[in-house]
Amino acid sequence: MRNGFVGARVAIVRARWNDEITRRLAQGATARALALRAEVEEFEVAGSFELPPAVAGIAATGRFDAVVPLGCLIRGETPHFDVLAHAVASALADLATRLEVAIPFGILTCENVEQAQARSGRERNVGAEAMDAALEIVALRHALGPDVMRSPRRASVARSRSTRAKRSGSPGRR
Repeated sequence: MRNGFVGARVAIVRARWNDEITRRLAQGATARALALRAEVEEFEVAGSFELPPAVAGIAATGRFDAVVPLGCLIRGETPHFDVLAHAVASALADLATRLEVAIPFGILTCENVEQAQARSGRERNVGAEAMDAALEIVALRHALGPDVMRSPRRASVARSRSTRAKRSGSPGRR
C-alpha cells in the first residue's frame, strides 16, 4: 500500500474552534482513512491549543498507530494567532519526535476564512493530507520493525551517560 498500512488504528482529534472548517478537515481525514482501510476513532477538544495535551493523552493509551490532530487558526487583529500557532506547532513537533505513534501536522494557519475554506474543501483537504502523512509514517515504522523507534533513543542515552561520566571525573576547572 503506497500511503498507509491496512488495519492501522487511527485517532482523529478535532478542535471545535472554527467548527465549520475543522468538521470538513475531519471529514476529509476520515474518508481517506476508510479508503485506505484504517480503523478510525474520533475525539474533540475545544480549540487548537488543547490539541497537544489531547494527542499526548490519546497516544499514551497505546491503542493507536497514529493520532491526527486537526485544527484551524485564523489570523486576527492581535498577536494571539502568532502565539497560538507557534505554541501548537512546537508542542506537536515535540510529541511527533518523542512518541511512538505517528503524529502529522493537520493544523491550518491561515490569514483569512477564505484560505481556510480553500484548504478544507473537496479539491484540497489538509485533513486528508494529514491522514496520508500519518499512514505513511505508520507504514514506514511497520516496514522497519517494532524496535526501530526505540533504538536511536537508547544510543542517545548511552552517549549522554558516557559524556556525564567523563565530566564527573574532571575537577570542573581549567
